[in-house]
Amino acid sequence: MNNKTADNFLALVEIMNELREKCPWDKKQTIQSLRHLTIEETYELADAITEENWDEIKEELGDLLLHLLFYSKIGTELNKFTLNDVIEGISKKLIHRHPHIYGSVKVENEQDVKRNWEKLKLKEGKKSVLSGVPTSLPAIVKAMRLQEKAKQVGFEWENKEQVWEKVEEEILELKTALLEGDKKKTEQELGDVFFSLVNYSRFLQLDAENALELTNKKFIDRFTKMEEEAKQHGKELTQMSLEEMDEVWNRIKIKSNENL
Repeated sequence: MNNKTADNFLALVEIMNELREKCPWDKKQTIQSLRHLTIEETYELADAITEENWDEIKEELGDLLLHLLFYSKIGTELNKFTLNDVIEGISKKLIHRHPHIYGSVKVENEQDVKRNWEKLKLKEGKKSVLSGVPTSLPAIVKAMRLQEKAKQVGFEWENKEQVWEKVEEEILELKTALLEGDKKKTEQELGDVFFSLVNYSRFLQLDAENALELTNKKFIDRFTKMEEEAKQHGKELTQMSLEEMDEVWNRIKIKSNENL
């Protein structure tokens, strides 16, 4: 960190101190009141990353940095921890969990690094390799993290062909549950299909959450264009048949593909 960056960081810390002392809104905030705002900021950063909008990524990182300082300020006021404790804690953790950089451990690749990381966490008192995956994570993200952690102890398929066979197996089980008319079992089998597809995405080195979000954005774009085209013809979608909407949808889809 150069002097300018250090000075700017200290200036931001001072701004946080002043806001906490003088601003009525900032003075009222607690860790509970900030929690949902922090989650919102994190999702805004995720959106910017999905769109690869670097200006927005920079801005959202700033917002998150402010939140980190806010929590640290509140922690200091309550005599729980200080900003220095936070910085010192993560620094020690990084050094401890990177013995291949700060010690004598040898690694061949990133997988060795991940395996060592999980072993060290277990030595630190974690009860399971799966510990540390937040309960409140979105289901697709959680599935990816669980699978990645299980991989570190060798619980992993050998190749993507095996994973795809598992996907097909789960789809057949879903179809069977549908035929049986068992709603609870159908829900479970559908979950298994999703989980196996997330697994397959990992073997393709793709982010399943991001892939689905890209599809969500594509659907929103095409659907709103369909609404606009209907209005241009003096209609609402509710006044159109499914066949009419499908025709407009396919026309928009063709135009979208031509612009790729």
